[in-house]
Amino acid sequence: MDMNQKNQGGPSGNKPDGQKPKTSMWTALIITIVLVLLFSWIFNTVANSQYKETSYSDFLAAKNSGQLAEVEIRYDRIVYMTKEEMAKPAAAQKASFTGLPRGGDGMALAEELYNMGVKVNQEITEDNSMIMMLLYYVLSFAVLFFFMRMLTRRMSGEGMMGGMGKSKAKVYMEKQTGVTFKDVAGQDEAKESLQEIIDFLHNPQKYTEIGAKLPKGALLVGSPGTGKTLLAKAVAGEANVPFFSISGSDFVEMFVGMGASRVRDLFQQAAKVAPCIIFIDEIDAVGRSRDNRYGSNSEQEQTLNQLLSEIDGFEPSKGIVCLAATNRPEILDKALLRPGRFDRRIIVDRPNLQGRLDTLKVHTRKIKLSEDVDLRKIAQATAGAVGADLANLVNEAALRAVRLGRKMVNQEDLLVSFETVIAGTEKKNTVLTDMEKRLVAYHEVGHALVAALEKHAQPVSKITIVPHTSGALGYTMQMPEEEKFLNTAEELRTELRTLVGGRAAEQLVFGVQTTGASNDLQRATSLARNMVTQYGMSESLGLMTTASTDNSYLDGQAYMDCAQTTAAEVDHEVMTLLNQAYVDAKKILADHRSLLDEVSLYLLAKETITGDELMAYVNADLKTPELEQPQEAEEAQEQTTEE
Repeated sequence: MDMNQKNQGGPSGNKPDGQKPKTSMWTALIITIVLVLLFSWIFNTVANSQYKETSYSDFLAAKNSGQLAEVEIRYDRIVYMTKEEMAKPAAAQKASFTGLPRGGDGMALAEELYNMGVKVNQEITEDNSMIMMLLYYVLSFAVLFFFMRMLTRRMSGEGMMGGMGKSKAKVYMEKQTGVTFKDVAGQDEAKESLQEIIDFLHNPQKYTEIGAKLPKGALLVGSPGTGKTLLAKAVAGEANVPFFSISGSDFVEMFVGMGASRVRDLFQQAAKVAPCIIFIDEIDAVGRSRDNRYGSNSEQEQTLNQLLSEIDGFEPSKGIVCLAATNRPEILDKALLRPGRFDRRIIVDRPNLQGRLDTLKVHTRKIKLSEDVDLRKIAQATAGAVGADLANLVNEAALRAVRLGRKMVNQEDLLVSFETVIAGTEKKNTVLTDMEKRLVAYHEVGHALVAALEKHAQPVSKITIVPHTSGALGYTMQMPEEEKFLNTAEELRTELRTLVGGRAAEQLVFGVQTTGASNDLQRATSLARNMVTQYGMSESLGLMTTASTDNSYLDGQAYMDCAQTTAAEVDHEVMTLLNQAYVDAKKILADHRSLLDEVSLYLLAKETITGDELMAYVNADLKTPELEQPQEAEEAQEQTTEE
């Protein structure tokens, strides 16, 4: 209860009720009066600058002498132009004005001037003209006052320059986040590392009695979608403390010093409601290394310096814990990672098989599943997927079940959703010619047969020649039987042969090369290059690695770190691996040409076949020699008996 009251009064920085509204009202009133007077003075000055003021006697003299050319009689003044002024160029003409005598009859004067041949314009004067003018000024004043009141209230509530110096951190209490460790699956090691922080927030005296100090900050590092933000919210939910969440980009402002001011305001808010957790998402936006390699600017450096000083400034005994998340730890400033700041690094890695299974269970808790659903098979098929991918997969399956008019999600929904994430939805309007269908069928069966006939290949689960929105005219899906963390050189060569098996089938059967193998060849080339440059699986280069990987938690692209002659040798070695894989794949398909034709014709008829259907053809083809061998052995045994 006390914590909620602190949270409502402290972080906002507001004054007690009545003080801030009263101050902002008087400020708006004073500014409005000043602006009205200023605008009135400017308007009168500009309006009067267009005329030359004269006396009423001068006007009468001009009238009596017949020098008047045009006269405009208003309710309070007479504006007139003499014949001498009218003779001047238009740019040099300047009218004169004089006051209308009090009690003067404008109508009689106008009639007299008209009879003299003077062009007369007369405004219609009414009794309420002054009232209308007063009403106009009152309405203008009210509108301007309302606008200034809103502006001053916003400035007083959000800080200097429209709130650019005010922190945008959101405060989440445990009842608002609703996230605990039960909602986070597949990250047991990370939860175990964060459990100590939760225990410290609950029982700080247990650590202070022995003299221990908890690290002030912990850095959550992992690929996008692995659940870094979810983990931070779960820590706040488990500890039942306020949770300040802000993105690193929120500190970056156009004006120098605004980011540092926002950092100060954030830690001031946190100090009022301690114990609490401060979570900075994407901290690399503000904590980028201050060297020339990545570039920097004065605003970013000031913000980073302020962040470093604020982390050093609070005592761990106050119960303020800083959590930060990034997927680019290699570009963070070294001062940010030194002991006493974000010195504890917690890896939030991609979940393993058991982690994916637990994650699927979390995301399907509120989903109605049919009895045939086997989440373990889905977990096996989604090797390398992160928590966000699995959540998307489950949601897509639920949407598909609704589209088909069912009230429960079955196994087919989950598998189709997984395929949708990989290859996109089916393109039912794409019409292929008969020749193109045959090419696609032989291409996909080429992949599948090479994988099925190899010892170290992953089992084939599905083959289809239905075009999909990802651009694929067909695909072959392989599903691993068990999760592996290491691959031997022979397993990688088998994968190379499987990737080039489609091109080998095209060349073997039709004697052509098509564009359908472009993605296969790109993947095969990338794999072969990694074997040579990073895995030390080259015959000519041996154990030397010639490439380094940057941004391992993002795209993980490698860049060459060797001489040009070595790079040329790498290219030659990659070409050798690919050519050898192509020759081997072509030989495998040539040795089983009848099986290739038979499965391809079956795929053309059905358009989609399963891995079990493929293996039925493969096993039948492999058992044929085994059936002939016993007959030959029986004949040889009969001859021996006769002799």
